[in-house]
Amino acid sequence: MPDDLCYASASDLSRLIRARQVSVAEVVDAHLERIHRLNPTVNAVCTLVAERARDEARAADKALASGVEPGPLFGLPIGIKDLVLTKDIRTTFGSRIYKDFIPDRDALHVERLKRAGAIIIGKTNTPEFGAGSQTFNDVFGDTRNPYDLTKTCGGSSGGGASALACGMVALADGSDLGGSLRNPPSFCNVVGLRDAVGRVPDWPTKTPRQALSVLGPMARTAADAALLLSVMAGPDARDPRSLPEPGSEFARPLSRDFNGTRLAWTPDLGRYPVDPIVVEICRRSCRSFTDLGCSVQEAHPDVAGADDIFQVLRGWLFASQHRAELARYRDLMKDTVVWNIEQGLAQDAESLARAEREHQGLAARAASFMQQFEFLVLPVSQVPPFPIEQRWVTSINGVPMHTYIDWMATCYAITLTGLPAISVPCGFTPGGLPIGLQIVGRPRSEFSVLQLAHAFEQATRVGSIRPELKDVRTFRSTRGGL
Repeated sequence: MPDDLCYASASDLSRLIRARQVSVAEVVDAHLERIHRLNPTVNAVCTLVAERARDEARAADKALASGVEPGPLFGLPIGIKDLVLTKDIRTTFGSRIYKDFIPDRDALHVERLKRAGAIIIGKTNTPEFGAGSQTFNDVFGDTRNPYDLTKTCGGSSGGGASALACGMVALADGSDLGGSLRNPPSFCNVVGLRDAVGRVPDWPTKTPRQALSVLGPMARTAADAALLLSVMAGPDARDPRSLPEPGSEFARPLSRDFNGTRLAWTPDLGRYPVDPIVVEICRRSCRSFTDLGCSVQEAHPDVAGADDIFQVLRGWLFASQHRAELARYRDLMKDTVVWNIEQGLAQDAESLARAEREHQGLAARAASFMQQFEFLVLPVSQVPPFPIEQRWVTSINGVPMHTYIDWMATCYAITLTGLPAISVPCGFTPGGLPIGLQIVGRPRSEFSVLQLAHAFEQATRVGSIRPELKDVRTFRSTRGGL
């Protein structure tokens, strides 16, 4: 049935298409129908290319009938984040400056997705220039959480996470600077992987040597995230940071025996305020690792200095990427973006050099810590999903958050370690709001991280709890607290 197709795993959909048990046209039509019904409520897909997707689906069915060998993503509907260039499809970056911009080329990883047979169904909503872990902008408005329409879906890859939770796309891409591939999946009960810098090459880009922001996959399961990463990853000479391993490394089965694996758990990295309900749910979920045979010990790496380092490097990145827009279009930009750019412009060379040195030291300490443990687990976000009208969290447990970035420290501190990290569903608050657990691995160990996430989700089955449609205006969860 159409809704069954929309919540089937990407792997299962691929198998059904290849066996000719369902046509690509049927798959695409099912997802477009779901978008038609649900997107007016959640506002996850900001630019829809329905007729183009239908045309590509019909062409794919003809190609399959003629004996063409299908690619790994053949016929799978995918949402592309609105920060990513898509040829002939509007790309606004969530900004009024670019509200009518239509690129004449694709980003590098979009080229790969197309070659693998994926069908772009539309662009997914994002905050302006990806700034902030709350998805809203003046072009398209707010994206809502499918489990509670009064709450945020997180950000900045919020449109993709919300669309996945609603079954409007089979797969979605995203990007992550301070948590954007982890916070929205945590808030929407799906999976998002922050891979190693250079794992997914980025081109074109204004900052080809930066070491904070990455592109990566989102999906409803770890296996589907691995499938998407197998296409997105792999070297490309256009990105000087790109890693040499082929994407096919991630197409292997994820099954593994974790008996005796050493794992560190921390509720707060030893320094950050975390809402007690988040700590309780994440701590309780760690029992599943013990059941899998892991040895779990409370410990954490030393991330001293993370806050100042991240603020300086993030400011430099925003200034490098958006100083020209600030000079010409200041009045069209939101206040937090203006602040972040100006913060970067105000920094001198010594401040930047000091932040780089301290960043290197923090990453070295984290790598040393991970010699003792194969994995580190901790909450993704410091708070549960919060009201949609609240643009950012201003205090946690009575501790004030001074900027729109501060409340995501459990994510951005992990960004600075350079270690791969995945957000995987781990439970619900008593009010039915999703909570995600962050699994962090050793340097460039994304496959191992995906393996543990897969084993965890098989043990808990939290990710199978979907938001249930009551009518076109109201969702409810199929379960309450967990």
